[in-house]
Order: sequence, then C-alpha cells, then structure tokens
Amino acid sequence: MAQVKVYGRREVWAGRQREISDALQACLVSAWGIPEDKRFHRFFLMDPDDFVCPQRSERYLIVEVVCFTGRSDEAKRALVRAISEVFDDVEITVIEMPMVNWGIRGVPAEELSLPYKVEV
Repeated sequence: MAQVKVYGRREVWAGRQREISDALQACLVSAWGIPEDKRFHRFFLMDPDDFVCPQRSERYLIVEVVCFTGRSDEAKRALVRAISEVFDDVEITVIEMPMVNWGIRGVPAEELSLPYKVEV
C-alpha cells in the first residue's frame, strides 16, 4: 500500500495530473512491485505565493509516499532513484506507517491479505 501526495505549482502542472500519476505509478510498480491497479495519488497544486521555494525551478515537485513499514532501505533508494530519473527537479519523502495504523475497508491493514509483498 502506498498513498502519494504531489505538491507543485499550478501554472506548471495543472492539467498534467494523469501524466504525473502514470509516471509515479510506473516507478512504484517497478521499484516496489505495487500492483498497477493500486493507485492512490493526490495533487496539491498551488499558486506561487503558496509554494515558496526560491532555490528551485518552476517545475519543482515534492512527492510524499506514505506506505506500510517493511520495505528495505535499498527498496526505498530504488524508488527515490526511479522517481528522480523521471522528474528533473523533485524532492521525495518516504513516510512509513505500521500496518496497524491504517484502516482499510473497516479493518486494520495488518488483518488484510494483500496480493503483493511489503517486504522488498
């Protein structure tokens, strides 16, 4: 399980959400084996006054990946490398949560039978 939040400038990225989502999903599938149909991406596109980052280009993106705890450091590095190869001005944060902290379809995630491995 991974939920992705993407932050960027509205005037650069508006209308390109599907393109960004497809690229990020491809990275998650290749680096972590996330099933292609398990896509949970949210976009927070902001005006320049709401996204202050003077040392970055207009194309700067922040990508936060919230996921179950359990992936190896190498798996996290692989995801960071994959995303960085697709986007030229990007910062990635991987935020891990124990499965007991997730509620999915009314139950804690640790009680679910997942069709993919979290330990990578």
